[in-house]
Amino acid sequence: MSKLFIGGLAWHTTDDTLRAGFEKYGTIEEAIVVKDRDTNRSRGFGFVRFASDAEADAAMNAMSNQEFDGRVIRVDKASDRSSAPRNEGGYHGRGNGYNRFEGGGGGGYRGGSGYGWGSHQQQSYGSSHGQGGAGA
Repeated sequence: MSKLFIGGLAWHTTDDTLRAGFEKYGTIEEAIVVKDRDTNRSRGFGFVRFASDAEADAAMNAMSNQEFDGRVIRVDKASDRSSAPRNEGGYHGRGNGYNRFEGGGGGGYRGGSGYGWGSHQQQSYGSSHGQGGAGA
């Protein structure tokens, strides 16, 4: 992997200053400071992609925990987005992957029946309305 994550960038760091700070370690294919979509301001991190792993390793070893553009930066190997584990479920994909409606038991809300019904009432209601009883 020849792509590096650069964290802790100064707000004023640009793509060009990022490239200039790392190009002494090898051929840079891409240097980008990640910006907020709405404000177009730096989010304080970026990525530098080198032509080879050896160049990326040299830059990481030399620049990590060093001052760059007025801030101490963190340099790590970037993870491939496609291989990163996905955290699905929960609120807009930000949950812990547990869906509280799967495999449930009795009780809970059943389409207008209200919380006050007991499981035997839900079972009776559900079976007469094609829902298979409580927890189905």
